[in-house]
Amino acid sequence: MLDVKFIRENFKLVEKSAKEKGYKINVQEVLDLDEKRKKELVKVEDLRRERNEVASKMKGGKPSEELIARGKKIKEELSEKEQALALEEEKLQNLLKQIPNVIFEDVPLGGEECSVEVKKWGDNHKTGVDHLDYAVSRDWVDFERGAKVAGAKFYYLKGELALLENALLQYGLKKVLEHGFTFMTVPDMVSSRVLEGCGFNPRTSEQSDEYYIENEDLAMIATAEMPLTGYHMDEIIDEEKLPLFYAGYSACFRKEAGTYGKYTRGLFRVHQFNKLEMYVFCLPEQSKEIHEKILAIEEEIWQGLGIPYHVINIAAGDLGAPAAKKYDMEYWSPVNQKYQEITSCSNCTDFQARAVNCRVRRKDGTVEFVHTLNGTAIPLARALVVILENYAKEGGKLTVPEVLRPYLDGKEEI
Repeated sequence: MLDVKFIRENFKLVEKSAKEKGYKINVQEVLDLDEKRKKELVKVEDLRRERNEVASKMKGGKPSEELIARGKKIKEELSEKEQALALEEEKLQNLLKQIPNVIFEDVPLGGEECSVEVKKWGDNHKTGVDHLDYAVSRDWVDFERGAKVAGAKFYYLKGELALLENALLQYGLKKVLEHGFTFMTVPDMVSSRVLEGCGFNPRTSEQSDEYYIENEDLAMIATAEMPLTGYHMDEIIDEEKLPLFYAGYSACFRKEAGTYGKYTRGLFRVHQFNKLEMYVFCLPEQSKEIHEKILAIEEEIWQGLGIPYHVINIAAGDLGAPAAKKYDMEYWSPVNQKYQEITSCSNCTDFQARAVNCRVRRKDGTVEFVHTLNGTAIPLARALVVILENYAKEGGKLTVPEVLRPYLDGKEEI
């Protein structure tokens, strides 16, 4: 979330960013509520001070009936004012959670169609094999039995395809470890505070993507970014320890609400999949450079796999609430003859850190909020789509990308 002081000092910028991102937020209402909260706080502090003065006078002797009466009256008034203050603070926090992060100056304005291509790599293939038809013909995936036990868009991976998924994980893990990331497995559920702290604030209720646990303050994670955001919650990190690079592996659970009309066939868009995610806690002055580093690692991974792609600077209207800037990598689908998303990486500045209260103590003793960034290393289900489309032979075997062969007993084909 954003700081109220920052909103007040940058009112036009915050209002413009929210509008460009497609959020219908009354920013002035937040400032008005903050002023009201401040007035309530002054009243509460005055009553607390008077309460302490009365309590001090009552010591060392028998207090007068007037003093006792005044003490009782203050207690009643203070209870009432504290309740009113708590209500105003809750309202303010709820409104602050609805305001998205401010975009960087180099973010394109407009909707999804206004995103700008900034890089391109590889030669686009003109033909490819439909991944679902091919995987079913090899008895490598079973959506029918997945639906029988869990519902539509759940599945089983079998045989060589399951082993190929593991090979992709091992390859991606090797890459992030080479770049200094610490590997972590993470909880597959998070509390509401962590969930809200991540800042995944949908523009409409129909876009809510999380599965909630009934009668528990828990939700299934949509990405390892969620538990990694909360890893240093309520902590102060010494400056010399930053940046911290983590690679989280987890299952991901998504309702995929609000995605109708987008490419959904087979493994491309499912309700559960595994993913290796990069996450960084850093100093504010480091985040822009680290954002480019995360993108470079993603490119290295997919160049190693020999997959044509381009990188786009996501337009404001397609940015989520937490990101100040986001890059998407889209691979060239030879089947659909278009680019489709495979990874993303975002600079969330101090938006998430403020919400989970993660700070840095500078060498001079001052304390401020850290910056957080995230990026996809390998989204495994979607990566399988990419490999099958690009390496499956019509009516034949699958050529194993060279970088994956060490994890498949050296096999060149499966």
